[in-house]
Amino acid sequence: MPPRGFAVEDAGYQEPAADGSGIQVMVSPDSDRLEILEPFKAWEGTDLMGLRLLIKAKGKCTTDHISMAGPWLKYRGHLDNISNNMLIGAINAFNEQPNAVKDALTQGTPYSAVPTVARNYKAQGIGSVVVGDENYGEGSSREHAAMEPRHLGVRAVLVKSFARIHETNLKKQGMLGLTFDNKADYDLIEEDDTIDILGLTDFQPGKPLQVRLHHSDGDTDLITVNHTYNAGQIAWFKAGSALNLIRQMETGDAQLSERV
Repeated sequence: MPPRGFAVEDAGYQEPAADGSGIQVMVSPDSDRLEILEPFKAWEGTDLMGLRLLIKAKGKCTTDHISMAGPWLKYRGHLDNISNNMLIGAINAFNEQPNAVKDALTQGTPYSAVPTVARNYKAQGIGSVVVGDENYGEGSSREHAAMEPRHLGVRAVLVKSFARIHETNLKKQGMLGLTFDNKADYDLIEEDDTIDILGLTDFQPGKPLQVRLHHSDGDTDLITVNHTYNAGQIAWFKAGSALNLIRQMETGDAQLSERV
């Protein structure tokens, strides 16, 4: 090491104000690289009913399949823009193609980009579900791989198994990370399914939930799904995210700003 340290004119660090209550962070509304984040919406207090299947991913689905790197990284500070890469690398189990999923609300072309369909469901107030295979979310611990689905209205990710860090990231964003109790139930998921998640009003550590699948032919399947949420993580889910809960604890404010 240099005996007098490194000669750095700008250390890249600015001492925070002793009292930050009067500081306002200003970001240009025209910026496509930066965006002020708002709190995610808290849990409604009921079971999640009438969700749509967004994608049933087949095979390997890493964090790079969920949120690609490369040129997309310039949007890391703009959640809405970077969300346009959400799950575009995942393989749709129903057509063996990436970034091509069915939109249950449109009568146009049979398949559309995953973010486009998610945005359409979100605009109509419809939550969605992502279904995945083994070790879903393996790879780098990319926070955007959890933030983007949350932003675009995904309420739950149901898989055969999770990569541990990604599962925790989903929990921190107030999402449901669930696993099939019987992995063969993955095969019951059909392209036009409407999905209910039951048991949330008695959400407890170690207590499985149930998922009801409504198929387009009128038949239904009721399956058991597991989770690894502890009491603190269940509180994250109910508050809408870990950050929401921290804010509640700091301010005592239960009326958090809402975000669809």
